Parts: sequence; structure tokens; C-alpha cells
Amino acid sequence: MTQMFQHEPVLLQEVLRWMNVRKDGVYCDGTLGGGGHSEAILKASGGTASLYGIDRDDAAIAAASERLKIYPGFHAIRGNFHDGKKLLTEAGAGKLDGVLLDLGVSSPQLDMPERGFSYHADAPLDMRMDRSGGITAAEFLNTASEQELLRVIRDWGEEKWATRIARIICEHRQAKPLETTYDLVRAVDAAIPKAVRRKEDGHPARRTFQAIRIAVNDELAPLELAVKDLADCLKPGGRICVITFHSLEDRIVKRCLKTLENPCICPPKAPICTCGRKPSIRVLAGGAVAPSEEETARNPRARSAKLRVAEKIGEG
Repeated sequence: MTQMFQHEPVLLQEVLRWMNVRKDGVYCDGTLGGGGHSEAILKASGGTASLYGIDRDDAAIAAASERLKIYPGFHAIRGNFHDGKKLLTEAGAGKLDGVLLDLGVSSPQLDMPERGFSYHADAPLDMRMDRSGGITAAEFLNTASEQELLRVIRDWGEEKWATRIARIICEHRQAKPLETTYDLVRAVDAAIPKAVRRKEDGHPARRTFQAIRIAVNDELAPLELAVKDLADCLKPGGRICVITFHSLEDRIVKRCLKTLENPCICPPKAPICTCGRKPSIRVLAGGAVAPSEEETARNPRARSAKLRVAEKIGEG
């Protein structure tokens, strides 16, 4: 399993540039994956940094632990970065010089058919990042109401055919429960007119698969609080880097960082601030950092990636 977990880290040079890695620094990679970003951070520190890598996927933990065993400062933590502040406190990490979150699904998770993330291979509908618990995509698709399916596919997949897709899923599951990824693909194909599918840029099921994956793994609801908690773990001058892959999570991260940078809730025309809320970060890079043309040519999965960066200010 560890040999299979190979993943090209996205926006790697940009992360290293903006993370401003320090010798003997303390870092957290909240989405450890195969350890590519973590290895680069540890190398940039000359092997002197302490790095706490968090992941809820056993395969990722095993692969990264093998890859990074030569670094005495590497510590693997099994868990969800949504609980990052608690996990880091329990691990005795102290205040951090940097935090990285790469919110994309790792290539190995997409490429292992048995994980059920991909619409390109027929496999059980699982989609859980943590296979030790929680409901599978099949269980969700076969038990959710039509209205719940509509909401998820419309809001989290940003799919304009969500109404038809939700209805067709319910019709298909009445005849036979949806069990495999191709069962879901067939439902989407039946819902979207052929003429539309022929004009699609990309696979017509990709937005529905994204939506179901987000629902199964509860990816969005805890994201804002997780970013705030991890930013709170930084030392003054420490930086948080967040890589997003779709507009939903990017809007959440952008809004969260903006709120931390300008938390004042006083009326806009108030002559002075009376709410007492002070900025805790400064947003860097002038907005989202996109991958280079060279990277997207080499790794098409990087095309939709965006990096947002902020630096802790004030007392840490």
C-alpha cells in the first residue's frame, strides 16, 4: 500500500516560497497525503524542522511515515485536520512557524479503484477518506431523500442538472440499489441530455462525484473553524498556506482569512472601533496564487488549484 501512495505535490515551489521555511522551525501539514509537501518543507529546513503531519487515511499515514522516517523531527498524527488544534496540543507541538492545508483528494485515492472516488473505473461506491467509520457513498445515495440529494448535488457540485440527477438516482435505486461508481455514472448519464454531454468539457459526472464526496466526508461545514483554529496555532510571523481545488472551498477560505484580517464589526461609518476586535493575520500574495503553465502542462490535476497565504501578527 505504501508503494502505491505516490502523489505529486501541487504548487510545491509556491508553497516553499510563501511558507518561508526556517531552520529549527515547527510546522504542521494538516493534509499529509503521501508526504510530498512535508518532505520539501523538511528538506528546506536542512532537516532541522519539526513537522506534524495529520491525515485520516491509514494508507497515507503509512506511506508518509516510510518516506519521512529519515527525518527525526517528523511526527505522524492520525486524525482529521478539522480537529487540528486539539491534535497538535495533544502531541505537544507548541506554537507553529507554518501550517499547510492541501484540500485536494490525493492522486492515489483517485487512482485506486477500490476507493470509489473515480468515475473512470467501476468500483464499490465508497468515497470515504477514513475507511474506519462513517457512511459510504452507496449508503448515502440509497438512503438520502430526493430533496437532500438535490441540495447536495446543486450546492456542493454546482451542477445545473441537479434536479434531474436527484430524481433519476431515486428512480434507479427503486429498481436496484446503487452499488458501484458506474451505477452512479449511468444515473448521471440518464439525467443529462446526450447533446449536453457531448459538449461537456470533462466528464459529465465529475460535479456529482465531487458533491457526493464532500457530503460523505463532511468536507465543507467544519472548514472555516479549522482554518481559524490552525491560524491561532501560529507564532507571530508564522504563515498558513491553504491550497483549494474548487470554488466552494476557496470562497470559504478566502472569507475566513478576510475575517481574520479585518474582524471589526462596527458600523462602516463609525468614527472609531468600539467592538475591540483586532486583526490576527495579514493576507499575503495579493490574493490567490495559481500554478504555473509548466506545472499544469505536467500535472493537469493542478489546473484548478489556488494557494492562499496569510501571516500571523500580534501576540502569539
